[in-house]
Amino acid sequence: AWVAPLVVLALVAGFAGGVVGGRTWGDDGRPATADLPRAPEAPVAPVQRDASSVAGIAAGVLPSVVSIEVESAEGAGSGSGFVLREDGYVLTNNHVVAGAGDGGLVVVFSDGTQLDGTVVGATSEYDLAVVKVEATGLTPLPLGDSDAVIVGDPVVAVGAPLGLVGTVTTGIVSARNRPVVAGEGNDQTFINALQTDAAINPGNSGGPLVDATGQVVGINSAIAQLPGGLGAAGGSIGLGFAIPSNQARRTAEQLITTGRATYPVIGVLLDSAYTGEGVRVFEQDPDGSPAVTPDGPADRAGIRRGDVILSVDGRPVTASEELIVDIRAREPGETVVLKVRTGERERDVRVRLDGLTSD
Repeated sequence: AWVAPLVVLALVAGFAGGVVGGRTWGDDGRPATADLPRAPEAPVAPVQRDASSVAGIAAGVLPSVVSIEVESAEGAGSGSGFVLREDGYVLTNNHVVAGAGDGGLVVVFSDGTQLDGTVVGATSEYDLAVVKVEATGLTPLPLGDSDAVIVGDPVVAVGAPLGLVGTVTTGIVSARNRPVVAGEGNDQTFINALQTDAAINPGNSGGPLVDATGQVVGINSAIAQLPGGLGAAGGSIGLGFAIPSNQARRTAEQLITTGRATYPVIGVLLDSAYTGEGVRVFEQDPDGSPAVTPDGPADRAGIRRGDVILSVDGRPVTASEELIVDIRAREPGETVVLKVRTGERERDVRVRLDGLTSD
């Protein structure tokens, strides 16, 4: 609700400054003119842009991007999303629609059409949600292969930052497989994210990050903030994070089919206070919860309390979040190789991941 006044103030200040500083008067009492040269008038014709240009990509993507307005007991909020299927399914972030169950949810399309939406399914584990509107013949955006993206690839972000619908920003993929943890408590999200320097601001959440062909490679979800509260305004500092499209595809299919999402686990509790090499399983069961889930994947593989996990499929892990993010990016039933240290002995352990279903 505070966005509009700030935007208006900026426009008013710019307009007033132009009037005060830009007008002078001639001897005859009429405004003086500089008589600057003008370009010859050309016949009016549609401006064509190459389909691979940013303008061409934006023209193809914008009709499928929506803004989502939510009212709940806690107040009103807004975010972005995009058409997933022509029969009215829209993909967005869980944190965009959180609270919509006790309030209203409106999906606003690029042509100004507003339709009531209902949440088909949502998961805080992956920060994704699917919304359904009563419409057909919509134009979906294709989900591309996020595994094929490399650092330096150009990308375009589309959404409604600060409520400014139809905003397009551009940049590159500045990192891959960036472990990102957002939220608190039981609502924490673990994202094996694509990092981009395309400007992303509050309100971009849930909107698409597309590649040079207009395919969605990520769902914009989080931004970095400066430490010490300096980033309280929440503006872009060139570090935005998107959920990879391959993860989004798997989760969206589950949400549409069952209304719930399944995520993989290895069945251990990790000691975040540990500061040595790798990450350590709790040496004692914390707060009555088992450090190693009985008959869980780790237990069946021979991992015990106090063991230190050094790497996953040969990639070193140095923080608990890195291991969790890596595992969450996989699928239940997949097998990973963990390098585990017990005392002074190191060994490779094959672990077949179990699946848990979100609430």
